[in-house]
Amino acid sequence: MIQLNKYIEINKEKRFGKPIIKGTRISVYDVLSWLSNGMTRKEIINDYPELTNNQNNACLFFAAKREQNHL
Repeated sequence: MIQLNKYIEINKEKRFGKPIIKGTRISVYDVLSWLSNGMTRKEIINDYPELTNNQNNACLFFAAKREQNHL
């Protein structure tokens, strides 16, 4: 299981408190939006080399956990 706190943070001082990838200003929403619009993980990493595949996975896991908690 992915340890979300290793990859995702929520800090009211960054991006208005939206969940972001630690050490960046890239939000979970940004990554999910890119994926849903057809970008591959490889394309995302090519465009944003500071990101890793594990961080992309953490964004997906974060969304899945949030969705699970809303049911």
